[in-house]
Amino acid sequence: MSLSDTVAIPAPPHPVMQVLRMLWRDKVALAASVFLVFIVFCAIFGPALFEDIATKQNLRGRNAAPFDFSKDWIFWLGGDALGRPLLARIIVAAQNTIMVAAGAVVCSLLIGTTLGLIAGYTSTRVSQVIMRLADVIMSFPSLLLAVIVLYMLAPSVTNLIIVLAITRIPVYLRTSRAEVLEVRERMFVQAAQVMGASTGRIVFRHILPIVFPTLVTIATLDFAFVMLAESSLSFLGIGIQPPEITWGMMVAQGRPYLTTAWWLSFWPGMAIILTTLSLNLLSNWMRTALDPVQRWRLETTPRKK
Repeated sequence: MSLSDTVAIPAPPHPVMQVLRMLWRDKVALAASVFLVFIVFCAIFGPALFEDIATKQNLRGRNAAPFDFSKDWIFWLGGDALGRPLLARIIVAAQNTIMVAAGAVVCSLLIGTTLGLIAGYTSTRVSQVIMRLADVIMSFPSLLLAVIVLYMLAPSVTNLIIVLAITRIPVYLRTSRAEVLEVRERMFVQAAQVMGASTGRIVFRHILPIVFPTLVTIATLDFAFVMLAESSLSFLGIGIQPPEITWGMMVAQGRPYLTTAWWLSFWPGMAIILTTLSLNLLSNWMRTALDPVQRWRLETTPRKK
């Protein structure tokens, strides 16, 4: 065969482009991703753009009805009991809601994964001590534990993140430990041990990349759970306190007006529902995309009829 007859092998696509192509093929996951990007954009830039509008009172617009297009566009979702536009308040409240959920998930993911790796790869005695710690945390209902701690401490963003993170540590700890116990028996781990690799290199270089996709999928689902827990605490009045606002607090503030101004609780509640639904849909897509066995379902282009 001559050199002119050789066939050039195309270079494999970049991993980011490959993920984007798989996401483009799943329109439901794509819509969920676009909505979540919009929520993150509101959380980052919303307070800088609309904080003054969201806190300015206008008693003439108390409980203004939604979809009144004769008013400014910022009042299209209506006004609250003090005449403040609900649309601006929902955009501004996204920052605190997302910040609390993201902070709690990241902290619990880091701590729980680290403890799970230690418990799964070290001695039995250390593993038993760590697992008993997880059992103690899990013996208390997460929401009840948060209520008790926040009742004794001053409600703030930092305390709320710490409390919610502590309640979610066992989820990542038990999952990572179970994964490590299975992965540590595989041939490539035993080969690394025979070649004299250190424990840290084996755990973080060989085991963690195998375990991490499962933990990311769980974190995506857990983000929705933590956001609902924060909304519940704010609804009970022991979460973030005014003048700070969250979606759960807005739902609580609209409770006395459910029969006369339903939109005060409906729109922030709808923001919670749509964000949670988008996270659940995206987590289902990630579970398939991060699994090498199931990834072909997203990489295969559907046949045209």
